[in-house]
Amino acid sequence: MESFRAFRIHQEGGKIVSRFETIPLDALNAGEVVVKVRYSTINYKDALAATGAGKILRRYPLVGGIDLSGEVVSSADPQFQPGQKVLVTGSGLSETHDGGYAEYARLKSDAVVPIPAGLDEFQAMAIGTAGYTAALAVHRMEQNGQQPDAGEIVVTGATGGVGSIAIDILASRGYRVVAVTGKKSSAEYLQRLGATRVLLRDEINTGSRPMEEAQFAGAIDNVGGELLTWLTRTVGFFGNIASIGLAASPELKTTVMPFILRGVSLLGVNSVYTPRALRLAVWQRLANDLKPRHLDSIVTRTLAFEQLPSAFDDYLKAGVTGRTVVRIAG
Repeated sequence: MESFRAFRIHQEGGKIVSRFETIPLDALNAGEVVVKVRYSTINYKDALAATGAGKILRRYPLVGGIDLSGEVVSSADPQFQPGQKVLVTGSGLSETHDGGYAEYARLKSDAVVPIPAGLDEFQAMAIGTAGYTAALAVHRMEQNGQQPDAGEIVVTGATGGVGSIAIDILASRGYRVVAVTGKKSSAEYLQRLGATRVLLRDEINTGSRPMEEAQFAGAIDNVGGELLTWLTRTVGFFGNIASIGLAASPELKTTVMPFILRGVSLLGVNSVYTPRALRLAVWQRLANDLKPRHLDSIVTRTLAFEQLPSAFDDYLKAGVTGRTVVRIAG
């Protein structure tokens, strides 16, 4: 561990530059737990950070990668022991703290989650931030009264990592899921995950009235903008809309009418700074009643560490279906 490979993101001459480097442990941020990283993932946010297409990092240089799983090497916190299998998602990785694109990571103990029984290191990353976010959305919706017998749940951005796992989880819990996508060729994939209907984004009439005819019992939205506005108009009485992403737009143009006349709830889902007790509870559910049934189908690519830099462009072009796991070591 005197030195090891890491994929670091720099700001040089006003531009973002990412590259493999050999660094010592002391080059990493301080933390109580040192982990030998086995797997990481690629998320849209990782592609934005590594290419400079989005302003993600708060400081430079940083090791990229918002997810990791691996084995504890050493710990100054007695709740973690050498050899223990752990995961980290979000928690400021590749934003304010060195992330998972390195053979070793040094982490704050409050960000580290023991991998629950029922999951291994690969499965933990097959789920990763995307799956954790989807599960957190379902958890919050159900806490707010969402039930399968109320009607259909819409998932937008359905072919992405969050959307794919959200469909899988919802279907396994008995919900009828409507998948919204711009990729006609992905209909069979989405139905295999459990979608009962697939709507093509370009064929949706989003309407213009403050409230349209109620069509759905709830929604998980990954895109924002016009589609999220449409959902506020079409989700019925006391339905929940979990707002997760802004792939299309950060804007939301709506009125208060769906909220005060239909009792619709708009639930913001933040997977980065979730309180630790809630994070642990959701991961326990991901190993049990919220465990995705189709991870083998959802993980569409497993890459070697060396292949990482060539994989980001596909995310920026919306050319990726499902999840990508990166094998860092072993």
